[in-house]
Amino acid sequence: MAETQKPRSQTFRGERITWVSPVTVEELVQLRARHPAAPIVIGNTNTGPDIKFKGILHPVIISPTRVTQLCEVTRTPKGVRVGAGCSLSAVEAVLQRLVEDLPQEQTELFRALLQQLGNLGGQQIRNVASLGGNIVSAYPNSDLNPVLAAGECTLRVLSEGGQRDFLLNKDFFVGFGKTNLKPGEILLSVFIPISKPGEFVRAFRQAPRKANALATVTTGMRARFIQGTSKVEDLSIYYGGLAPCTKEATKTCQAVIGRPWSEETLSHAYRLLLDEMDLPPSAPGGKVEFRRALTLSFLFKFNLEMRKKLQEMGVVLDDLPGEVASAIQPLPRLLQPSLQKFQEVGSGQPVADPVGRPLMHRSAISQATGEALYCDDIPKTQGELFLAIVTSTRAHAKIISLDMSKALEQPGVVEVITAKDIPGKKFRTFSGVDEELLAENEVTCVGQQVCAVVADTQQHAKRGAAAVRIMYEDLPDMVFTVVEAIEKGSFFEPRREIERGCVTKAFEEADHIYEGHIQLGGQEHFYMETQSMLVIPSGEEKEMKIYLSTQHPTYAQESVAETLGIPSNRVSCHVKRMGGGFGGKVTKSAILASITAVAAWKTGQAVRFVLERGEDMLMTGGRHPVLGKYKVGFMKDGRIIAADVQYFANAGNTMDESVLVIEKILLHLDNSYNIPNLRGRGVACRTNLPSNTAFRGFGVPQSMLVTENMISDVAMVLDRTVEEIREINMYREVSLTHYKQEFDPQNLLRCWEECNSRSGYQHCREAIDQFNQHSRWKKRGMAIIPIKYGIAFGEGFLNQGAALVHIYMDGSVLVSHGGAEMGQGIHTKIQQVVSRELQIPTSLIYITETSTSAVPNTCPSAASFGTDANGMAVKDACEKLRHRLTPIIQANPTGSWESWIRKAFFQKISLSATGFYRGHDLYMNWETQTGQPYAYFTYGASCTEVEVDCLTGDYRNIRTDIVMDIGRSINPSIDIGQIEGAFTQGMGLYTLEELKFSPSGVLYTRGPAQYKIPAVCDVPLTFNVHLLAGSSNPHAIYSSKGIGEPAVFLGSSVFFAIKDAVASARREAGISSPFTLYSPATPERTCLACATPFTQMIPPTKPGSQQPWAINV
Repeated sequence: MAETQKPRSQTFRGERITWVSPVTVEELVQLRARHPAAPIVIGNTNTGPDIKFKGILHPVIISPTRVTQLCEVTRTPKGVRVGAGCSLSAVEAVLQRLVEDLPQEQTELFRALLQQLGNLGGQQIRNVASLGGNIVSAYPNSDLNPVLAAGECTLRVLSEGGQRDFLLNKDFFVGFGKTNLKPGEILLSVFIPISKPGEFVRAFRQAPRKANALATVTTGMRARFIQGTSKVEDLSIYYGGLAPCTKEATKTCQAVIGRPWSEETLSHAYRLLLDEMDLPPSAPGGKVEFRRALTLSFLFKFNLEMRKKLQEMGVVLDDLPGEVASAIQPLPRLLQPSLQKFQEVGSGQPVADPVGRPLMHRSAISQATGEALYCDDIPKTQGELFLAIVTSTRAHAKIISLDMSKALEQPGVVEVITAKDIPGKKFRTFSGVDEELLAENEVTCVGQQVCAVVADTQQHAKRGAAAVRIMYEDLPDMVFTVVEAIEKGSFFEPRREIERGCVTKAFEEADHIYEGHIQLGGQEHFYMETQSMLVIPSGEEKEMKIYLSTQHPTYAQESVAETLGIPSNRVSCHVKRMGGGFGGKVTKSAILASITAVAAWKTGQAVRFVLERGEDMLMTGGRHPVLGKYKVGFMKDGRIIAADVQYFANAGNTMDESVLVIEKILLHLDNSYNIPNLRGRGVACRTNLPSNTAFRGFGVPQSMLVTENMISDVAMVLDRTVEEIREINMYREVSLTHYKQEFDPQNLLRCWEECNSRSGYQHCREAIDQFNQHSRWKKRGMAIIPIKYGIAFGEGFLNQGAALVHIYMDGSVLVSHGGAEMGQGIHTKIQQVVSRELQIPTSLIYITETSTSAVPNTCPSAASFGTDANGMAVKDACEKLRHRLTPIIQANPTGSWESWIRKAFFQKISLSATGFYRGHDLYMNWETQTGQPYAYFTYGASCTEVEVDCLTGDYRNIRTDIVMDIGRSINPSIDIGQIEGAFTQGMGLYTLEELKFSPSGVLYTRGPAQYKIPAVCDVPLTFNVHLLAGSSNPHAIYSSKGIGEPAVFLGSSVFFAIKDAVASARREAGISSPFTLYSPATPERTCLACATPFTQMIPPTKPGSQQPWAINV
């Protein structure tokens, strides 16, 4: 055997970066001396994202992953020395062993660090990120640095000048991402001491999400008491998230040291801390009042922890009252058994018939293993090019010049595509308004497409895009918010209005009149697969093949054809599957495909275009932010007799589908309530933000939240429960909507009553009241919310469906239909339809890609109508085939499917059929304010119980019960998955997801680090879903109902449960009047609404005194 080679330093040279991997600490020191500016990388969790997303270039990178000295761990009687190169997971393991081995009083610091490590990133991050990297990155909201500093940890650094040890304290952090390490020094190790007698360490943090989120504010606190007394011998408090770097509360600590730990001492400390931890209104990160309140809340929690410890030591004799001790009790965390209940198929249904059975999604296994192919998985073709978009950096400006010369000089750059290169239409027309593909003379938002760079690699294309220079001349009168749009009359036409009864007269008869409002933030689609496409010119007769991720292949086909000035029969669009769509892959994907097609047209090569997450979020818009204003008239008994509701939606810089969204908002403003005199007015506001577009629910989640908030305010005015007011005003019998469509609310009432009983609402409400009486700082809340959701497109022509079914000689069946698979399971349901109609097993059926060359003139997969339309079309095609086969089957009833197919072929019977479904003739006449815009309604109800930490605004969803009427489900497994997913997405909309824009219209939240969607930690601890039994629906295939969108709004039950908990906190603070809680009910808004003594200590920012960091659009 060959001798084992001695490890040696390795160097890897790329086009612009040299990566050096030393093996000894001596080599590392020498490299550091030669390249003092080079980052030292272990896990690459910091430098890597900077290079990829921020465009930062490091000519040399040093990676000492093989330097064993950096990973050494040494235990001593005084503590443990941990190598700076140890992964955070390794540090976690070391500290855990120490906690198990040592007496509890010596492990205070270790346990505080373990608590923070458990919240720091995800397990994958902790497995590679290093302790040293976390420290020297010196992030202002670091979770570890405040605890390490408070715990008096020592750093050991090494350089050519030798080794030195020093305390990790306030002097180590000198600015954002900066420390006092000298040039050439490297961090070798960290010494973490054991705790001394009478010493206690605690760590607290608050983040936008419970896990995998950077902290808003984090802190490490250490107190040491003189033995046998409550007198403070030493105190150290460090905060993260309140300054450009970790900050010590020096004055506060000095004022407490030497004094007894008492309420008098701490009351003085709160006031000092408030002055010491000041933040200007324009502080980066915003949330100024919240962050300042958290500093006080954390000190209060630490106060209670210390009082508890002093009481355990016998120094303080008074017990901590239970209602006060709730402040340091954790929120519930343990998952409980949950239930999914659905109606089983009838006893008379053949075993082989899969309809109504909970079959697994047909792509579930391949998606879980990574074998499922998405657009960017298509193998590269020879000569393939990559495209990168150059977007506007100004919100409203003239384009003075466009300099492409530097871009064309970049390695690998082939072309720069501008509006002048478009051979056909230079814009897309939607709702009668033109939207430029590439801006030519003027830009109207940050993120608008100006030009595109085509290169031989994605990296070269991005560098070329960065080299394009655009000169602008700013234009006046920029509008970003709905309030500004109202002030300046910046609206898209037409505006919409609808009214039933006489609202003005009814107001005169009402016992009470109340006016209120609520604002709802926008929402990012955050589909797992970003906008992706590959355009391949065939080289013959101008033919183009387009593989893309879109919900509307026909619209993309039409867009590309018009852009290139060629007939649609030269363009074929192919969609295998999407990694999510949620409405964001209809108009936006067509525009981007058109730009990519121009690049392929001009270069004659295949061009691939895949957006990075940040680019996607910047360019493609999302759900419309909405301001809802209402005036409501009601009687003393709770009956609402009149309501006048106005909706202002932030449409962005182009119309897109905004007017259609406004229309659907108005059609759903009644939700489940029979308000005899009801007026709704809606308008799309033109602003200088990226254009918003369709999103799951299409305005309904915004519309109904305003209505339910109005109901909530009525209950508060009358001092009655919200559920009483809801029940009093619900539709009770066959009724007409405010647009004169008749419906029967029987199943709505059944969902409501069943949700009430299954959730044990009355019992839970009594238990919550008891809990809140005995808990000052944790409050529970509960809400039950109904929904009546109209299914199908209000524009009748969009309700059609088409399909093509082939039967091959071996008996296998190939199906192509107009619906696009985006994870919602349409292909699985179609497979079940074919199986029933042809009476063959699903194993013989394959659903091929959605293609405009197979099924033309398709409608978008949207509006929860995909299975309704395409399922009926497939059924039609299968019925034709079965009819053709009937004589053969009757002649040989005992034959096999395969034998019948062969016989049919030899008898010259066509084994291919098209299917078509005309759809419902739906309409809405806005002149007469009447119509039948929906085929039917999907009903449901959701009951949620939450627990809120009033001091931090954090909450835990304890239990959610959902009852949905979806007719007779074709596939209960998929439908329940859709309900759970939609609810979770709605919960994100109403409680978590925030889009933040700068005062100049720049989107801050571009990626998962800044924008948080719900994660596993946000799922209800008990999550029960019940499908209403005994329901049917004559208006859809197999008596089923559309379910993709309705349950999004049920996520608002979490919002209103939080509001209920906040109301309890406010009552304890002596405030009982109606209050405004904007959506999303983030920890910030929830905490400030609770009106604790600490939030009331924060002086409010005077409007207009300083420019805020972010604006409320």
